[in-house]
Amino acid sequence: MKPDTEPTIEETRKNNSWAARYTRKFFKSESAGGILLLICTVIALIFANVPALQPVLDIWHYEGGIEFGSFSLKMSLLDWVNDALMAIFFFTVGLEIKREMCVGRLSSIKRSVLPIFAALGGMVFPALIFTIFNGGNPATAHGWGVPMATDIAFAVGILAILGSKAPIGIKVLLTAIAIVDDLGSIIVLAIFYPTHAIHLSFLLIGLGIFLLLYLLGRFGVRNKWVYVIGGIFLWYYIYQSGVHATIAGVLLAISVPYKTKINVLDFGTKMKYLRDELLRVSDIEVESLANDEEMHIVHEMSEYLDAVEPLMHKFESNLQPIVNFFIMPVFALANAAVLLQMDFSAPGVSGLALGIFFGLLVGKPVGIYLFSLLSVKCKLAALPAGVNWIQILAMGVLAGIGFTMSIFIDNLAFHDAALVNTGKVAILITSASAAIIGYLIFSRMSKHQSIMNSNNKQ
Repeated sequence: MKPDTEPTIEETRKNNSWAARYTRKFFKSESAGGILLLICTVIALIFANVPALQPVLDIWHYEGGIEFGSFSLKMSLLDWVNDALMAIFFFTVGLEIKREMCVGRLSSIKRSVLPIFAALGGMVFPALIFTIFNGGNPATAHGWGVPMATDIAFAVGILAILGSKAPIGIKVLLTAIAIVDDLGSIIVLAIFYPTHAIHLSFLLIGLGIFLLLYLLGRFGVRNKWVYVIGGIFLWYYIYQSGVHATIAGVLLAISVPYKTKINVLDFGTKMKYLRDELLRVSDIEVESLANDEEMHIVHEMSEYLDAVEPLMHKFESNLQPIVNFFIMPVFALANAAVLLQMDFSAPGVSGLALGIFFGLLVGKPVGIYLFSLLSVKCKLAALPAGVNWIQILAMGVLAGIGFTMSIFIDNLAFHDAALVNTGKVAILITSASAAIIGYLIFSRMSKHQSIMNSNNKQ
């Protein structure tokens, strides 16, 4: 049945405005990236486990690339995702690490001691637990790096969903820990998980390009195309060298300048002058700019704002939406398509699954808790305001969400398809368990605190 009356133009405009407002709000929220990643993971799992849909996954094995004369670079679509798109992901991770070390949470010894100690414990203990289960098995022993990583998108997404149930100090600390964790994972990836035999000549050329870009950054070169084009060549030679190509993204991030030459006082004075000029020539009753003089002033403002923004921040702000809403979902679609079954009778499968499960779910919280306690007791660090030790333990459980980096390392650690699949299944099960348990602990603590506060008021 058709409705008796069609919506008016005004009603349609209001509905569209409401939808647009909430769409923008969703994509700006901290949890948006994690939610989209989860949706793509579920889609990939459905395609992998429904026989009628499985042929669609063959698309990831399609070969494609670039050919130009004698030059040829061809890979499967899966490899393009894991080696090329993920290099952009690692570039943004590298920019975030650099920003935090230069002007953020890791910029001073006092502020960085606790997250560094906590992250170190959260890497060492999972690797040790994995080795306990797999140390005697040459087929799986190399996978000790799999349970070391924390997925920052999922972990921070859960904290965003928790809202006020998790104190702001926990959110800041977990983010800092995840950043240090990413740095540790990158080092492990570069040293222990090369893609093939190291070709020294290609590696030296790649390092030469990195050194050139780094020096250009130090001398104040801020043309983005220098780093984009240089980054492409850097990626190619690192890829050919045998070191995993994604490391090129981190090297490129190190070379990008993070400072600006604009004098803050002069900038503020100029912007105040332009604002006053805009008010002088404008009709404040008019909602939109209406004359050439106004547009000229706004354009001049835009140029000054562009000049004061560091190149590192430009790259980070422009790429972050692409990473969160394209690269990471595509990575999940390509890599989370695993068959949800494990043959525990096969050699090494039991140890691999248990090593990952207990490494992430037990090793992460225990390692983070003990190393945090050690740093505080030794008076090297202090707990953030409003944070207690039970919350530190609960935060450690959330750090056991290892999805992205764990799957990434799982792809490199094993050559047997059954072991790769088993590792992914264990990562998915453990990450889901860590998310649920961590959420429940914080919710329970928040409820208990509310009851305590209510009793105190009475």
